[in-house]
Amino acid sequence: MSVANHTDPAEISGNIGRFDAGQSAARLLDDIARFSADTAGVSRPAYSPIETRTLKYLQEYASEQGLACAYDAGQNAVFSLPQDADARRYILIGSHVDSVPNGGNFDGLAGVVAGLMCLVRAKRKGIRFNRPVKVIAMRAEESAWFGPCYISSKALLGKLEDYELKAIHKGDGRDLGTHMSEIGINMNLVRQNRPLIDPEAIDSYIELHIEQGPLLTEKNMPAAIVSGIRGNIRHKKISCIGEAGHSGAVPRAYRKDPVLAMADLLSRLDESWLTILQKGEDLVLTSGIVGTDPEKHALTRIPDQVDFSLDFRSQSAGALENIRDLLAREMKTVERERGVRFQPDSELHTAPALCNAGMVEGLKESMANVSLNPFTMPSGGGHDAAVFANAGIPSAMIFVRNRNGSHNPDESMEIADLIAGIDIVFNYLTEIVQ
Repeated sequence: MSVANHTDPAEISGNIGRFDAGQSAARLLDDIARFSADTAGVSRPAYSPIETRTLKYLQEYASEQGLACAYDAGQNAVFSLPQDADARRYILIGSHVDSVPNGGNFDGLAGVVAGLMCLVRAKRKGIRFNRPVKVIAMRAEESAWFGPCYISSKALLGKLEDYELKAIHKGDGRDLGTHMSEIGINMNLVRQNRPLIDPEAIDSYIELHIEQGPLLTEKNMPAAIVSGIRGNIRHKKISCIGEAGHSGAVPRAYRKDPVLAMADLLSRLDESWLTILQKGEDLVLTSGIVGTDPEKHALTRIPDQVDFSLDFRSQSAGALENIRDLLAREMKTVERERGVRFQPDSELHTAPALCNAGMVEGLKESMANVSLNPFTMPSGGGHDAAVFANAGIPSAMIFVRNRNGSHNPDESMEIADLIAGIDIVFNYLTEIVQ
């Protein structure tokens, strides 16, 4: 899973003398892909030894380049120019290093590498940023392992809830709090919703990320500035409980079929989704996990239970509130009409976030400064930037073109596009920020 690179490295070195940012970024990404490879793509589970190894590898690279490295109270790696290591207030750049199971290598990791390249560029040029800059390589952003998302950034800002700490790991059956404690995080602070870092010390937060959809590829643009980030309402597991029976012996009028009841519910939600879109509101709906019990299901058996997930996302807090109410109403209707019972787990919720308007304008100016056409777009996926923004920290994002979507082994980002994103961030830090 090497990085696609169709440009002469000399053309993408970022005008930083002998240091070839493209070559260095590609080496970092390729090396990490190699030691985190799975049967397909990569797997870097949250709070796992592979995630820790990734941070240690980045630390070794940073040390080789003369950068300072420390670990915060959430056990995330934080890099800076040596003279900025003890800065009381700083711009924070970063993203996450964990991945989904059998996922792509660039989701999250590309943003960490981009931040490191900005630091190395400044170090090689012998310059200081107008404001101190730190780069954070965060753990545990993906929801795939425990259910809750943005775990590390929530913990840093005192926003991780007790019900989230009780979430069970998909593989080993132990809860999130146990995993966090085992790597050295002070769980007393986390459980008291006390920040693990000083939020007042963060001047602003910038996150570079691969685009997770096709827009930049379709527009033939290497990068874009993000205007806002969708919030979400998620249920990792909703059980629809019915009544088992013989597939040939129970007439329709007597059936309490949970699979057809689930299908009825999803069909109703799909129809409402279309209506919501036609009204000009923003919403996406996904049911990515569906299944009956493999120990009991059979071709000739009406199942007694089916489990499924639901994921609603919108840039509008009002739309999310409405879809929550709609889900409750539709479940009651289907229960009444089909004689089943829906049993949802605890809701996981993240509020939508708007990127800071001043930062968006500044980053657009930086795009123009590095000879790119300024372009803004919303983010359909969620990101740590949403947690920082909703905590009152001015936040912004840059998307880099990436073919074939994300969360899959076919992610395809070209190094030339990553360098374009790095150029935008570096110009913003050196020319726009005062």
